[in-house]
Amino acid sequence: MADNKEQGGFNDTERRATYGLAGIYGSRMLGLFLILPVFALYAEHLASATPLLIGLAIGIYGLTQALLQIPFGLLSDKIGRKPVIIGGLLLFALGSVIAALADDIWVIILGRAIQGSGAIAAAVMALLADLTRDNQRTKSMAVVGVTIGFSFTLALIAGPLFNTWVGVPGLFWITAALAVGGILILLLVVPTPEHSSVHGEAEPVPGLFGKVLRDPQLLRLDAGIFTLHFVLSSLFLALPLTLRDAGLPVEQHTWLYLPVMLLSMGLMVPFIIMAEKQGRMKQVFTGAITALGIALLGFYLFSGSIWGLALMLLLFFVGFNLLEATLPSLVSKLAPGAIRGTAMGVYSTSQFSGAFVGGLLGGWAHTHFGETSVFLLGAGFVLLWLLLATSMQAPAKADAISTDGR
Repeated sequence: MADNKEQGGFNDTERRATYGLAGIYGSRMLGLFLILPVFALYAEHLASATPLLIGLAIGIYGLTQALLQIPFGLLSDKIGRKPVIIGGLLLFALGSVIAALADDIWVIILGRAIQGSGAIAAAVMALLADLTRDNQRTKSMAVVGVTIGFSFTLALIAGPLFNTWVGVPGLFWITAALAVGGILILLLVVPTPEHSSVHGEAEPVPGLFGKVLRDPQLLRLDAGIFTLHFVLSSLFLALPLTLRDAGLPVEQHTWLYLPVMLLSMGLMVPFIIMAEKQGRMKQVFTGAITALGIALLGFYLFSGSIWGLALMLLLFFVGFNLLEATLPSLVSKLAPGAIRGTAMGVYSTSQFSGAFVGGLLGGWAHTHFGETSVFLLGAGFVLLWLLLATSMQAPAKADAISTDGR
């Protein structure tokens, strides 16, 4: 690694590694989620499309991510980080091209599955750990987490806007270009470590899975992130259709998501301060879950009103953003030291599994009970999560919040 002269901040190696890998990870998440706010509307007109298959197309990336992200991370220990990351980005680009060329829902499902198989999360975090000192690693990982959150927000805003210019096939071509750009960043910007080693605080360690899976507090958080991304996947099966049916054309959806996302990020700040600085994490956490459930019920009750849907969307994303920020923070607090990387690996697998099951069950509910039933399905899962969360132990007060991605 480069010199360690800058003890108070990133040295040059750490700076290039942190911002380069954050750019790679963030652009990949941007590509995955660009289609989320518009795909259900586009897929209605594809050959062989049904609500169930549309849900499968939205969520299938989560299945291949869940199956492969830990094996790819372990493979990077053996053959090197950069080859695994390049291979994952090539798979991501290939899946994007297949989906861009598709005119049948089954081909898009194949493309999305291949997109997800480029599961580079664990390898990226391991490379970041190789290139950072112990006293800078948490800060470096937080930068990656913030970038992922920003990418998701940007995708919701940009997806409908870009869709009016290039359509959903064009969004897939943009995604392929982002993957190629990620490879160039990896080769030209991110340093190559002199040697790689296993970092228990940053990547999964096979011998520690049993310990993590036997911890009831960590399992509660795994169930939480599963539910959060279950709800997210299923929501965007129904919400774009509901907005259109309530009178908002798809080309105007950006102008709803833009103020909602900006306002929700501003409104969550006081609650983060309350949770972290005043030691009221459990109250804020359960309150955010409650807000999520109320919003989902509101989508069902106000499905014919643009203003009602807009208000519920704001409430949903205040709760969602709070939970997306606090869940990895809670995992870090409850799984310190050597088991943290393994705990985060199981957590990420639960997240991707939730995205897959949410798309599948959301599509099933839409098929049999109509699009608004998807909101009730999500609300039911959130209620079960709330019951689980009320029995969790209140975490110790901390000075800073951690973030992590999808």
